[in-house]
Amino acid sequence: MAKNFSEIAFTSSVKAEQEKYGSRRSYARMEKIERGTEFSFAESDFIAERDSFYLATVGENNYPYVQFRGGSKGFLRVLDQKTLAFADFRGNLQYISVGNLKANNKAALILIDYPRRQRLKIYAEIEIVDAADQPELIAQLEEPDYKAVIERAMVLHLEAFDWNCPQHITPRYTIEEIKELNAPVYEQMNRLQNEIEKLKSELEKNRIGK
Repeated sequence: MAKNFSEIAFTSSVKAEQEKYGSRRSYARMEKIERGTEFSFAESDFIAERDSFYLATVGENNYPYVQFRGGSKGFLRVLDQKTLAFADFRGNLQYISVGNLKANNKAALILIDYPRRQRLKIYAEIEIVDAADQPELIAQLEEPDYKAVIERAMVLHLEAFDWNCPQHITPRYTIEEIKELNAPVYEQMNRLQNEIEKLKSELEKNRIGK
């Protein structure tokens, strides 16, 4: 297992380019530091709040394939400090990621918190578990409000992770996040609307009483 993210990411050709452009010395120091091989509370909490991520695999033809995966918050489960898992539902029946992982089980994930401009990169080896083989695991990964058939579990064995810089991440918000952010405004609008209705009612009573 790698001792940090750079040990996997910095291949010989990458190191050659770092040498060429003058960044190799500083990154060489980074490689010696053991870090990012076990999820802490920070990573676990971050992952639990995500409702999507990007998954990259590589086929036998050496072409990468990047897939968007989405679900309810926390559908990517943290099983322990070195293991993640998510349910793979019956979809469009292309099975590109599944096929790629059968030939090469190495994968990369990017998880993004757009409002807070945070990005977590993960290297993992993925174990494909058929639903019939481990029903207890499948039960852990079910999403109560999503009734599609779970065909398999994707179990991710962590190799390394790294937090990426926030540069160029444009803040984006879901409808739920917008409602939460604007909750004070909505409350104020409701109060004002109630006051308006009350004043209209009092004016109407005064008009009738004259």
